[in-house]
Amino acid sequence: MPQSLSSVLIHLVFSTKNREPLIAPAIEPQLHPYMASVFRGLKSPALTIDGTTDHLHVLFSLARVISIADLVQEVKTETSKWIKKKGSEFANFHWQSGYGAFSIGQSQVTSLKKYIHNQKRNHQRLTFQDEYRKFLKRYQIEYDERYVWD
Repeated sequence: MPQSLSSVLIHLVFSTKNREPLIAPAIEPQLHPYMASVFRGLKSPALTIDGTTDHLHVLFSLARVISIADLVQEVKTETSKWIKKKGSEFANFHWQSGYGAFSIGQSQVTSLKKYIHNQKRNHQRLTFQDEYRKFLKRYQIEYDERYVWD
């Protein structure tokens, strides 16, 4: 087969360092498109991005030539630099060092997009930590509470 093709859909979840509520309403409408441009530049288009003041969810299609770890590092680095330029109140902005990346099937895209777009409503009754634990349980990922949060 002369051509290499892939379709790998990833639900990415990560928070601000210590879940500080730093994704301010003033920058959020600009952050999502900027972040989408970083994903595009890495040939891994974001299908949807949304979140709350302390974390984001991204559904994206992973390019076949980059690892998830390298992509996440590049996205976090570029968006962190971008946020820090938005004002002195963001000078100490950092993303958490870790992330969750969960594979999904094509049949789950519509429902996951809806879930991601409803983040603000979802988190009126559920903390980020509880939401994240649910994902880890659903995907049967073993973890140690002492090392999940930063």
